[in-house]
Amino acid sequence: MRTRMLALSAAAGAAALAAAALPATADSPAGAGPGEGTVGAAELLAKVRTCDRISHGLYRTDQGRPAKIPVCGTKRAVFWEADMDIDCDGRTTAVCNRRTDPSFLPATAFQTSAGKPLDSGTLPYVVVPGPGPLWKYAEYGIKGGGVAAVIHGGKVRYAVVGDTGPAGIIGEASYATARALGIDPDPRTGGVASGVTYILFRGSEVSPVEDREAAVEKGEALARAFVAGD
Repeated sequence: MRTRMLALSAAAGAAALAAAALPATADSPAGAGPGEGTVGAAELLAKVRTCDRISHGLYRTDQGRPAKIPVCGTKRAVFWEADMDIDCDGRTTAVCNRRTDPSFLPATAFQTSAGKPLDSGTLPYVVVPGPGPLWKYAEYGIKGGGVAAVIHGGKVRYAVVGDTGPAGIIGEASYATARALGIDPDPRTGGVASGVTYILFRGSEVSPVEDREAAVEKGEALARAFVAGD
């Protein structure tokens, strides 16, 4: 829900270049959480090599950047490849607060089962663009708590749909998602400039949204069906 920074810092840019240099087949499950890693990054990426565009135009990765990111779709999922900005909104914690993130907002578009903001520092979630003329996520079976596979540097991590962002910008995930992928999660200087693939499974939902183990279990099953199907 926050307004994006115009560009990543030089340090984050260097990190992005280093990550981009990793081989596409480096799908080792090292560092994966319980149940993560049996569907490899290469398997998933092979299913999203071509794009059947479902967005009515192209998204920007940040304000002032050229619009060049389409949202693509299949019968089972929607997906895009973009950067990763760090969403630190939601519950105020030691890592996500007004001091650590000048753009911090104490709310998320979707809430826990207790009606509280999500905890970006501990819950892996992705941010979808708010509904607008380019694309309306709800029309494609994407909802709060929906399951996503996020891929970067040969790693696959599962997350939920937890927040919305500007209607014309794409490529953002929670502090916890970045950390799980080995991306610098600092909301000021972290993130990565490119090379992140987001696959959101249509019609899926984790309830309660904060159930991390359920997200991994469902994510793994959906990912396996995705690579095996069309």
